[in-house]
Amino acid sequence: PAWSGTVTDKTSTMRRYLSLYLPRLSVERAIRANVAPPDAAFALIEPIGGTIRIVGVARASDAGLIGLTLADARARVPTLGVVAHEPLADAGLLAWIADGCEVYSPTVALDPPDGVTIDITGCADTDARLVAALTERLARHGFTACVATGATPDAAAVAARFPRTPLADLPLAALRIDAELRHALQRAGLTTIGALAACPRAPLAARFGAVVPKMLSRLLGETDVRLTPRRAPPAIVTEQRFADPVTLTATIRTTLDRLIMAAGEQLARRALGGRQFEVALFRSDGHVARLAFATGAATRDAAVLGRLLAERIDTLADPLDPGFGYDLVRFSVLSTDDLHASQLSFEGATPQGELTALVDRLTTRLGSERVRRLAFGDSHIPEKAAYDLPLATEPPSPLVPPTAPGEAPHHPLYLFTPPQPIEVLAEVPDGPPRRFQWRRRRHDVTRAEGPERIAAEWWQRRDGGGLTRDYYRLEDVDGRRFWVFRHGLYGVEHNNPRWYLHGLFA
Repeated sequence: PAWSGTVTDKTSTMRRYLSLYLPRLSVERAIRANVAPPDAAFALIEPIGGTIRIVGVARASDAGLIGLTLADARARVPTLGVVAHEPLADAGLLAWIADGCEVYSPTVALDPPDGVTIDITGCADTDARLVAALTERLARHGFTACVATGATPDAAAVAARFPRTPLADLPLAALRIDAELRHALQRAGLTTIGALAACPRAPLAARFGAVVPKMLSRLLGETDVRLTPRRAPPAIVTEQRFADPVTLTATIRTTLDRLIMAAGEQLARRALGGRQFEVALFRSDGHVARLAFATGAATRDAAVLGRLLAERIDTLADPLDPGFGYDLVRFSVLSTDDLHASQLSFEGATPQGELTALVDRLTTRLGSERVRRLAFGDSHIPEKAAYDLPLATEPPSPLVPPTAPGEAPHHPLYLFTPPQPIEVLAEVPDGPPRRFQWRRRRHDVTRAEGPERIAAEWWQRRDGGGLTRDYYRLEDVDGRRFWVFRHGLYGVEHNNPRWYLHGLFA
């Protein structure tokens, strides 16, 4: 429905927004979930303030029951059925609808609890055609929807919620301010948007706060507040729409190959390479299947991306189900890096190309979080000196050089978290252990190296204190090697410092 109000807009030539309003979302979700019958009168109930109240009804003739307690509503309509209101389930359904709305534009934002806003700037279709297409699509899935367009998100939302209502006659509910502030405006005699718009803005702000003129300016189209989309806009998008839904897998794969090649050409023109990619398959019944994959290094090679996509499809627990067919296929480059021409070797391969290809395949098959690498941290405390992170992530520059080839490691690769307490027989004040007991087993030390003294990070403590660690490398009579430390200096920092086993050498 078109909005008959007149809006003074300063940005109408720049932006266009489409607002979707679902006034019966909770009721229709209950019907879709088979919780309530589609042809019976029922009400949605929710505990509020210690009582159970009606928050929605299935029939417009029962609208007067909203806000009543369940007992009062049953007194008026004894046969009234009730269904629990589930806001989280409603939010999930609204998100599912928003996913389907990405068919029209990748910039989609939620307008909870019952709305979706789409930035349709630059869309080839006219506003009327978009409104008709979206309304028909939602009706096909059993949703009652009000759809309208506007020059700002607020103007579009008001047009959808108050169709065919002149701007001056709009109620204060269109202003999207809290109920307490609306009551204050009504007590002052300001009951419509027209009356409010006729007041000078400065006195309004002084009496009711800056939010009133701010929201009024947004409603009148004087301020365009851009959307915050549910998904970050991709760097590059290529897509293919079908006049009739497509079900053949071969056709989808051929289409994806063309889209990947087109995205690679755009990346090449910008001297960029992609790092994260996503394929979105929009099914005609509203379902959206998304397949994401990443590469260890920036690339725009269509053959490489095609192989990785095939690997990603093979790892799916459930194969892709086209259902009644896909009507849109979209390939997006989510993040990019600079990628200039590189020198090839005599064999025609780029440096470290085989390692990068292996990393990409493992990451695609196993997941980016399961293929990891070690990196050095900015700390001299052993448990903070190194950490693991996804292999595809660029690590910070190492602060400590690795052990030279052929040299025995000074520290073990495996550390206990937290360090294991042990009972030690050692010479005081700072002699190495002669014997220790760990996990009920006695170990006699035959060789010891140390101490390696590590001070506490006193600059990160308010008291400037902390206990010193003296580390020793030990070898027992069976040839096992251990890394232990004394936590504190005898007689200086602690009268009876404890000993701990921190790691095992291979």
